[in-house]
Amino acid sequence: LGAAAFGSIFLLVCLLYCFTRSGSLFQPHPPVKVEKFLLDYATLTATRYTYNDIIKMTKKFKHKVGQGGYGSVFQGWLPNGTVVAVKLIEKSHKDGEEFCNEVATIGRIHHVNVVRLFGFCVEGSRRALVYEFMTNGSLEKFTNTTDVGHCVLRERLYDIALGIARGIEYLHQGCDQRIIHFDIKPHNILLDHNFTPKISDFGLAKSYCKDRSSVTITEGKGTIGYIAPELFYGNSRHVSHKSDVYSFGMLLIAMVGLKEKIGPADGSSSEAYFPQWIHDTISNDQKFEGIGEDEDEMVRKVATIGLWCIQWSPIDRPCMKEVIRMFESSTSNLTMPPKHFCPAIQPDYMIEALDSSSTYS
Repeated sequence: LGAAAFGSIFLLVCLLYCFTRSGSLFQPHPPVKVEKFLLDYATLTATRYTYNDIIKMTKKFKHKVGQGGYGSVFQGWLPNGTVVAVKLIEKSHKDGEEFCNEVATIGRIHHVNVVRLFGFCVEGSRRALVYEFMTNGSLEKFTNTTDVGHCVLRERLYDIALGIARGIEYLHQGCDQRIIHFDIKPHNILLDHNFTPKISDFGLAKSYCKDRSSVTITEGKGTIGYIAPELFYGNSRHVSHKSDVYSFGMLLIAMVGLKEKIGPADGSSSEAYFPQWIHDTISNDQKFEGIGEDEDEMVRKVATIGLWCIQWSPIDRPCMKEVIRMFESSTSNLTMPPKHFCPAIQPDYMIEALDSSSTYS
């Protein structure tokens, strides 16, 4: 009896040791969708890490650098010393669909303006993504901040805006399949040490063959304030890459930092719909308050391109290749678009929406 008891205790100790070492002994299997994905995409260039690898590279999750609805982000280091950002997926949606979308898209593409995915981890219910580390954080830090933040942004406005445009154009035309991001917004644009913009967060992305003009979706995707009207109103579930163009246009308007300039002198927010106010100001050759002479021309150029991108009808919006041509052409060659801006959205709602971070998926 004593030997049997000793054997049972020894076995229990061994099991507990294994559990504390791997943390996965009693972990459930990954969701069926994730398991199928791993089988279908066994040839991914991204490295698959164990959860122990994640613990080691983050030094036991010592340096937390971000928090979102999905979970937490920690700074980490690969064995070769490369600094990385490790995103722990703490909240899943649709049986791991966002995780699969993320790995399936950026795990197979490479562009200077798309964040690089080094690897991922799937171990039981635990999931993590390992990206290149972006020293300057997200663009949101500079758009939702004081005038100092906007000044820093305006100094690099052209290069950042053009870089984002090139990244989106690559997703739409440069890959084997066309990729619609569906959530272009300042929070999802990361900036490296040189302020080179990188598109991130492909959890809502959808890819489809280039010979198709549109893709079918089952529900609205995107963030209020940046989501295209055809997605928000849901009149049609057949959408095209022009929905990303709309989101990019709203991002440009956020980047120029003019939203705060609406005040009683210009008509209160309840009387002035923001894009129409920008359109009128540029068309009437009026000055933007708080914008220096050396910045005025570039702000007007970026704002004008933004107005073209947020035309109500997708047909009236330029494709990203045309947007890039607008950036690279002379400001004098740019014409003003018609005032076809979301006619059914009331001003109060739209201005409030520009500050919202609510995401539909």
